[in-house]
Amino acid sequence: MSWGTELWDQFDNLEKHTQWGIDILEKYIKFVKERTEIELSYAKQLRNLAKKYQPKKNSKEEEEYRYTACKAFLSTLNEMNDYAGQHEVISENMTSNITVELARYVQELKQERKSYFHDGRKAQQHIEICWKQLESSKRRFERDCKEADRAQQYFEKMDADINVTKADVEKARQQAQVRHQMAEDSKADYSSILQKFNHEQHEYYHTHIPNIFQKIQEMEERRIVRIGESMKTYAEVDRQVIPIIGKCLDEIVKAAESIDQKNDSQLVIEAYKSGFEPPGDIEFEDYTQPMKRTVSDNSLSNSRGEGKPELKFGGKSKGKLWPFIKKNKGATPEDFSNLPPEQRRKKLQQKVDELNKEIQKEMDQRDAITKMKDVYLKNPQMGDPGSLDHKLTEVSQNIEKLRLEAQKFEAWLAEVEGRLPARSEQARRQSGMFDAQNPATVNSCAQDRESSPDGSYTEEQSQEGEGKVLATDFDDEFDEEEPLPAIGTCKALYTFEGQNEGTISVVEGETLYVIEEDKGDGWTRIRRNEDEEGYVPTSYVEVYLDKNAKGAKTYI
Repeated sequence: MSWGTELWDQFDNLEKHTQWGIDILEKYIKFVKERTEIELSYAKQLRNLAKKYQPKKNSKEEEEYRYTACKAFLSTLNEMNDYAGQHEVISENMTSNITVELARYVQELKQERKSYFHDGRKAQQHIEICWKQLESSKRRFERDCKEADRAQQYFEKMDADINVTKADVEKARQQAQVRHQMAEDSKADYSSILQKFNHEQHEYYHTHIPNIFQKIQEMEERRIVRIGESMKTYAEVDRQVIPIIGKCLDEIVKAAESIDQKNDSQLVIEAYKSGFEPPGDIEFEDYTQPMKRTVSDNSLSNSRGEGKPELKFGGKSKGKLWPFIKKNKGATPEDFSNLPPEQRRKKLQQKVDELNKEIQKEMDQRDAITKMKDVYLKNPQMGDPGSLDHKLTEVSQNIEKLRLEAQKFEAWLAEVEGRLPARSEQARRQSGMFDAQNPATVNSCAQDRESSPDGSYTEEQSQEGEGKVLATDFDDEFDEEEPLPAIGTCKALYTFEGQNEGTISVVEGETLYVIEEDKGDGWTRIRRNEDEEGYVPTSYVEVYLDKNAKGAKTYI
């Protein structure tokens, strides 16, 4: 099966077919190129999708990724980036292994095809020239033969005519001989050219054209093989990334299986645990007896007497609090004293860690400047060592400031964790303030609290002289101290009867002076006059600090 023998007369059709083959190859190249563009676009969209749902740095959203479910989702986003990367690999490999290679091959194929058909046309032109030469010699031979016949006939006519001179007859005879010789020469020339043409024609149809067509056939078969190999490569490029894509999917499954609902529940506890104890039972108050309303030692007030008055309770209405709990408004205190103990400890620990990181950063910068200064000292041509002194001093000052700040927060943290002794007043309050409390100690407005239908509470004015204030004597230590200056005023939100050492009784609505803010233990130090001062629960009063107060004020 050879094109040279089977298709010896189909030169034009072969030319069209081979051009069609090149067109098919270019169409396949275009198809692969569009596939690579789709893969790149898909990879870009996947990356944008993963980026869109990545947590923002230094945001509340980033804190949510402590939970295992969120970690699994983050792992999924990261795997999607790797997944997108594999589609980029597909595009890159298809471009380099198929598109570029086939484009180069098409150019070579066009040049090879052009060369073969050029040789074919050249052979065609040669055989056509030979044919024309044969036709020319044939016509000349035919013409010479006719001329020779006419000359012979003329000679015979002249020779038969008795009126013609001998000289004319001789001339006719010679002319007939010349024409006859010319016909013989034309015959010989025609015979020679005919033999040559037959030889050239045989070579053309049995040697030149078969060889050229055979080369064209081989070229076309190579093209077909090449496009088949490219299709295999197309599949292999996809197949090569399947294991990696499978690993990405396996990692997503692994991340999903790592979700631990118990661990997430524990994280919720750590995030929101206040450290307070739940309130105890409230005793029945008998209004039929003409006696002072009191609350038992296991009442709500006593259960919260350990300086932890800020626990919130959920009711049907959002934001409802126990009567003696006051929402903190305004700026957050520097020591986070507005937070429950457990949350305060976590915030202080976080602040200490941040400050330590900043200190380490500044120390690294100082070390770098010191090394640079040493280099300048050894090689003055590189720079002036004195130019770094100002920067070195500035960094050292920053380190000192940060250390002082860290010590301050560490002290607060140690106080919360119980590593350092609290102030003497706090120690007295925390160690013995409620230990010796009489079970009949009067508490806050809890005695007048009534539950409303929506779960909130309303206050009821007492009709039994609850406004009476009991004076509390301070120990010798308080008497020996110089009076502290007032830093603001406060208004009692509820009645509090301070019967323990260091406390002071207040009546609802009473205005007093604040001489010491709440240090995080839930107590505020107030003064009624120069002789009466003590601590009350912070949640029982509304404080109005005077930021401009620098000295003692005149007291009532």
